[in-house]
Amino acid sequence: MGATSVRPNAESTLLADKPWVTVVWDDPINLMSYVAHVFSTYFGYDHAKAETLMMQVHMEGKAAVSSGVREAMERDVQAMHQYGLWATLDRGA
Repeated sequence: MGATSVRPNAESTLLADKPWVTVVWDDPINLMSYVAHVFSTYFGYDHAKAETLMMQVHMEGKAAVSSGVREAMERDVQAMHQYGLWATLDRGA
């Protein structure tokens, strides 16, 4: 009797390779200038990057604003909530 080997399927392998992302969603409450300010303040993005991400949130309804390991992205989502922004955790594309 030989040992049975377990091979991960392609989908689980692909998911393991994808980083987690913090997604910020458009909302009817926060001013665009405030959203850009949060991105600059919390993430340390320069003005141009913060403005670009803010416009993506505004125009497309959402933007991935950070990526990395799950625990770090959970912290980022929590921080966005503390700033009053709508944010969720997701797997990157």
